Amino acid sequence: MGARLEGKVAIITGAGSGIGRASAQLFAAEGAKVLASDITAAVEETVAAISDSGATAIAVQADASDEEQVKGLVERAIADLGGLDAVYANAGISGGYVPIAEATVDDFTRTLKVNLIGPFLAIKHASPHMVQQGQGSIVCTASVAGLRANAGPIAYSASKAGVVSLVQTTANQLRGTGVRINAICPGLIETGMTKPLFDLARARGSESRIGQLCPQARYGEPPEIAHMALFLASDDASYVNGQAIAVDGGLSSTHPFVPPRKPRQVD
Repeated sequence: MGARLEGKVAIITGAGSGIGRASAQLFAAEGAKVLASDITAAVEETVAAISDSGATAIAVQADASDEEQVKGLVERAIADLGGLDAVYANAGISGGYVPIAEATVDDFTRTLKVNLIGPFLAIKHASPHMVQQGQGSIVCTASVAGLRANAGPIAYSASKAGVVSLVQTTANQLRGTGVRINAICPGLIETGMTKPLFDLARARGSESRIGQLCPQARYGEPPEIAHMALFLASDDASYVNGQAIAVDGGLSSTHPFVPPRKPRQVD
């Protein structure tokens, strides 16, 4: 077992699958006591795997976009695990691909609530405790879609751009407190959220083409994002603050874009 988070307590949202699950398991393997949270009961499976490895973790089924429930996560970590040193606000939804003229206010609002208001609430309720103790790290999941266009749906991309700004502005508001905050901008990663895309490609026999626009010519795996989250949560990143770090195989170096084909005209 590693020790990069030895003696620390961490909250991870969206820990029922994908990036959140991989991060919860990695944080625990590196010595952290983990409060793993997800809106689904799948978070129990994440914690069971951690407990089987001999590490300490508790599962809390909660909505990361609900203020009282987020406040409860912070209180639970402090009361049951003895403190709070790191928060990974990772929970998110895609919102689906809908042309902007067909998007509804309710759908747009729901995407913003989970992807942007969720991290805001994590920061709001975790940072006072961290400021009081003079140290802490907050990590938020943004996306390469929040850096440039053509990497995700409109509402999703807008919400993730908001996360980047949230991290930058909060880092400055928390200046001198010892609390750091950063964002990870994943590229195309195989998770529960992207499962429909992967399932479709496999059904078509085109799995080998997934991620082909990226300089590494492949898609990413959840542990590759989890390792960046671990770095940012640990003291190894003691001078990294207010950053939005792309972990995307080089996709955002150009953000290549293949426009939809126009129907061929028939004479």
